[in-house]
Parts: sequence; C-alpha cells; structure tokens
Amino acid sequence: MRNVIACLSAGSLLALAGAAQAAPPNPATSSIAVSASVTKNCSVGATAAAFGQYYPGTGNLSTTSTVTVKCTKGTTFTVALDKGTTTGGTIAQRLMTDGGAGDTLQYNLYKDAAWTTVWGDGTAGSQTNTGAGSGMGTGLTFTAYGLITDAGANLNAPPATYNDTVTVSVAY
Repeated sequence: MRNVIACLSAGSLLALAGAAQAAPPNPATSSIAVSASVTKNCSVGATAAAFGQYYPGTGNLSTTSTVTVKCTKGTTFTVALDKGTTTGGTIAQRLMTDGGAGDTLQYNLYKDAAWTTVWGDGTAGSQTNTGAGSGMGTGLTFTAYGLITDAGANLNAPPATYNDTVTVSVAY
C-alpha cells in the first residue's frame, strides 16, 4: 500500500507543479493607435444665368443662377463674383459681348430679387455672400439675380448672341 500511496502522491505533485506554471495569455493582444486630421475644404458649383430672348424697348429681362457651396462642417466662407471676362466690364456694370463685332449688352448680378445690391467682390459698392459649412454632404445655396435693364446702350444692341463668364470664388 505504501507504494501505491507514494505513486499517488508523486502524481499529485506533478499535477500541482503543472498548474503552478503561468500559462501565456490566449490570445496575445496589442493595440493600434488610429488618428486622422480633417482639414478645411470647400467646393462650389453654379447654374447658368440664361436670360433668353431680349427685345430692346420692351422692358427689363431677368434670370437667376443658383450658386451651391459645400464646406467642411463649421468652416466659414465668403462667396465673391468677379466682373466677368468681357473687356470693359466692371463689377458695377458687367457686359456681355457678341464675340465678333465687339458689340456689348449691359447686365448685372445681384444678391436680392429687387436688384438693389450688386453681388461682387466687395469693391465698387458690391457685396459678397457669407456662410458656414454644414459638411461636404450638404450644400448651402445662394441665388444670383440677373438683370438686363431696358435702357441706355442696351436699346441700341444689334441682333446677336451675347455671352460673358463670371467666376465664382469661395474664400475659406
């Protein structure tokens, strides 16, 4: 019996010795530091301001263009319009040209439907539009109100197709 007891005691000691050793963690772990920086960003788009047919001597002609600005959330911005590409045009009096004979047609773009505040770059009495971004997935829209006044040099405009290109700039 003694031998049996001794065998059992040796087996018990071996089992206890195995349990006393620390097992490695299962599974082994670590971590990944994740970071990113969001920078200010804006984009802008605009629809055409197509006046259509102008008949001198029959009254003013108006149109609109929609300017859509998308900026990162909380980014403040200013939207300006330049004088256009037609030689001789100014922010106070924009011009379209017929592109060939050098004839022009006067027009302007305004911030309001009453055509009282010229939308420009802040010079010559013009004003800009301002806003704050809601995120790149959400655009803020501004309306440019165009007007051809049926007066002055416009009354003597010869038949032609007149064009101009106004650049929309967003500073942020």
